Amino acid sequence: MTELRPYQSEARQAIEDQWASGVKNTLLVLPTGTGKTVVFSKVVEDQVHQGDRCLIMAHRGELLDQAADKLQKITGLGCSVEKANQTCIGEWFRVCVGSVQSLQRPDRLDRFPNDYFNTIVIDEAHHAITDGYRRIIDHFPEAKVLGVTATPDRGDQRKLGEVFQSVAYEYSIVKAVKEGYLCRIMAQTIPLQLDMTKLKTQAGDYTLGSIDHALEPYLEQIAEEMKEYCKGRKTVVFLPLIATSQKFRRILEDKGFRAAEVNGESEDREQVLKDFDSGKYDVICNSMLLTEGWDCPSVDCIVILRPTKIRSLYCQMVGRGTRIHPGKKDLLLLDFLWLSQKHELCRPADIICTKKEVADKMTENLEQMDDMIDIMDAEAIAERDVMQEREQALAEKLRKQQHCPRKLVDPLQFEMSIQAEDLALYEPTLGWEMGPASEKQLKALENFGIFTGEIENAGKASLILNHLFNRRKEGLSTPRQIRFLEKKGFQHVGTWTFDDANRMIAQISNNYWRVPYGIDPETYEPGGISYGY
Repeated sequence: MTELRPYQSEARQAIEDQWASGVKNTLLVLPTGTGKTVVFSKVVEDQVHQGDRCLIMAHRGELLDQAADKLQKITGLGCSVEKANQTCIGEWFRVCVGSVQSLQRPDRLDRFPNDYFNTIVIDEAHHAITDGYRRIIDHFPEAKVLGVTATPDRGDQRKLGEVFQSVAYEYSIVKAVKEGYLCRIMAQTIPLQLDMTKLKTQAGDYTLGSIDHALEPYLEQIAEEMKEYCKGRKTVVFLPLIATSQKFRRILEDKGFRAAEVNGESEDREQVLKDFDSGKYDVICNSMLLTEGWDCPSVDCIVILRPTKIRSLYCQMVGRGTRIHPGKKDLLLLDFLWLSQKHELCRPADIICTKKEVADKMTENLEQMDDMIDIMDAEAIAERDVMQEREQALAEKLRKQQHCPRKLVDPLQFEMSIQAEDLALYEPTLGWEMGPASEKQLKALENFGIFTGEIENAGKASLILNHLFNRRKEGLSTPRQIRFLEKKGFQHVGTWTFDDANRMIAQISNNYWRVPYGIDPETYEPGGISYGY
């Protein structure tokens, strides 16, 4: 029996709690290498024990095979198969692994009654908003749906909120590294500028042909850089086309590497991958073949020569090297200076930064560094820089508002005063979060003293209200106290208690609405010496 890690148990419970509460379509977000198949296997087992018939869907045969194998090992449950000439209809198994390519065909889908499956699991759920997946989900309208992904977003910016109502559980790569379930990731910026300004795009990402054409002149230089940084490491190189992958393997061999290459047409693919795993080769080149459905925990260097706008694809490539392995110290990610017209290429910052503002600052900082750095340290530096810049912007904004007659508190002033980074760096992800704030939300915010004219969406309104309700329970200062005292020059009144703020306002009131002599608002902290008038 497989013993779940703490976060896996929490995820399992959170998913089932969502379904029990009436939310039918929910997401599980786990980084590559943290056992998403283990979690959904246990969830499927629970549903089978309740009498459900379950469907596990994926877009690649390798993923279906892995799911069936893992389910058998973890739960003992066998599976039927729905793909090509195989069908689950008439089988006695309560679980089916199904190919979306096969199931989406109307003549095949129509063979299933609408209540045939009670639970549906979608592996690699960032693909789930495509028409094929939607058609299958819509065919089983009463089924509970779980989407599982490492990255809840897509390059075409269509949000997964169109399909999923909630995120039941999210375990970040940062927590996974800190808790020892994934290895730390080191980024090394290579001062080799690759001109990508003329790349063509299609379906939200760069076309492989245009990437290949732009990359070709730099292959020799890249191989030279790899001689310095990849020595002693087991390296995976991602390239745009098979021909380029094969050419780069030859270049690497000429540079002294023990290099191999695999692609979808390689007859000896399995043997080559085994040989790479065993150490016969120290570099393996591929044209996007190894992004999903392949694990080699000893990989400790990733070279991405297939620039992309799609974060999920980028994280899949990096995820080939994040697993823990005996003797493995870290994962090295080589980051080349792709020159593009916009800040749209995925870079190391996109692995861990959830906010674009921080990601842009981290990318800017990395480009100025000569040495490798732990990306978590780089993110912390970027967050500090962003917060300092926002502090300066707020100070300037507040100076301009000194004579503003508004009695309500600006949301920016509130979030900076209470030092809430989740508010300051918030961006909506699910569909309901992106919609406008409701009249009920706006009225509640105004009752608390928040100016609602700058509330961008329902998600931000909900998050502010959560903070306000929690602050009231904890006896912390109110927005109106914050605005009054900060206009007098006091700093971060949002960190004060309600009583401390009330006492200071009383002192100011008793002193004809002036700050009492002997109190310096810029350095004052509650709980210090109480000065007279």
